[in-house]
Amino acid sequence: MPHFSLPSSNGDIFHSQAHLPLVVYFYPKDHTAGCTTEGLDFNRLLPEFQALGYTVVGISRDSVKTHQNFCAKQGFAFALLSDTDETVCRQFDVLKLKKLYGKEHMGIERSTFVLDSAGNIVHEWRKVKVAGHAEAVLAAVKNG
Repeated sequence: MPHFSLPSSNGDIFHSQAHLPLVVYFYPKDHTAGCTTEGLDFNRLLPEFQALGYTVVGISRDSVKTHQNFCAKQGFAFALLSDTDETVCRQFDVLKLKKLYGKEHMGIERSTFVLDSAGNIVHEWRKVKVAGHAEAVLAAVKNG
């Protein structure tokens, strides 16, 4: 998996190779119910991921400013990365045709990837359902 760099809610550029091993979760949109719940679940389990040596980041197509507001409102202790040009979304193949109110559009399919210390994908989840997902990712990380 090629490395990636994206602007971060922390105000810097996040370079994936500097933060391995890494949990990357892709989500559709800041300030929405499912995405808020997912972020809060990862945030609650963050100390456990960190104790295992993992960095956790969320990626969507929202702007850095929107990410900063979302982090401040929800108290997220991890960075959200802004992929406004969809480069990393394409790299991980998470852009899918979705239907909303009968209209089709390209959107992010909720997905999570675990990258090992060499940057290889060792676990992946697609079409994620939020309930219990962060716990499932943590269990996979714990079990290698």
